[in-house]
Amino acid sequence: MQMNDLYNLKGKTAIITGGGRGLGQQMAAALGEAGANIVICSRNIDNCLKTAEILKEKGIQTLALSCDIAEQNDIDFVIQQTIDHYGKIDILINNSGTSWIAPILDYPEDKWDKVMNINVKGTFLFSQAAAKKMAEQKSGKIINISSVTALYGTHPHYLDAIAYNTSKGAILTLTKELAVKLSAHNIQVNAIAPGFFPTKITTALEKYQKSILAKIPANRFGTPDDIKGITLFLSGHASDYITGQTIAVDGGLSSML
Repeated sequence: MQMNDLYNLKGKTAIITGGGRGLGQQMAAALGEAGANIVICSRNIDNCLKTAEILKEKGIQTLALSCDIAEQNDIDFVIQQTIDHYGKIDILINNSGTSWIAPILDYPEDKWDKVMNINVKGTFLFSQAAAKKMAEQKSGKIINISSVTALYGTHPHYLDAIAYNTSKGAILTLTKELAVKLSAHNIQVNAIAPGFFPTKITTALEKYQKSILAKIPANRFGTPDDIKGITLFLSGHASDYITGQTIAVDGGLSSML
């Protein structure tokens, strides 16, 4: 296999949940630029439609769909629409997620359940549904998006989001479990743990920017190119012998802990 073939996604089909904005949008663009057909879905269909137009202007085949990943019927709809349009599913990026910030002693039970249902249950259900199709074709890539906050406790001064951090920690174990269980079907499952990238969640930390940067050896926040490279690597043949792993993309932050 030639070097270019290791990263060439021409003819592949990728589903990116939460692909309408932020890291999801950037990852969708990366895979599309590498040749993949792109399906983006989230609860906010307007964001997905706007992103789809941007990708289509680049010549990328794109389908935008509404989906609440905590609902099995929504997942089944996206899976079927993907098969109907492109005939297969080669790559799934479980990027959809939510958070709720509140002090631990006052954390609402319903918000805990909401975060867990979307971040953990939704990731499992979508992986299960996509893996059924991947197993039929004897190949597939699943990429779960965790967070650097899954690797250590965060001081409430910076991020008081215990359900989010816990859910992202659960993704690490879920990734290993899926990797082991699905390896017989030639499906590789890995996770990315992003550090501080400019996203909706990190905007709440702007007033702590200087102190956060002081903890990052690279002395900067992540950029779109930083997430695109690892996403392409884990989606292509270059990572065929890598499964069950979590790769932190955090400028060295987790290495300092």
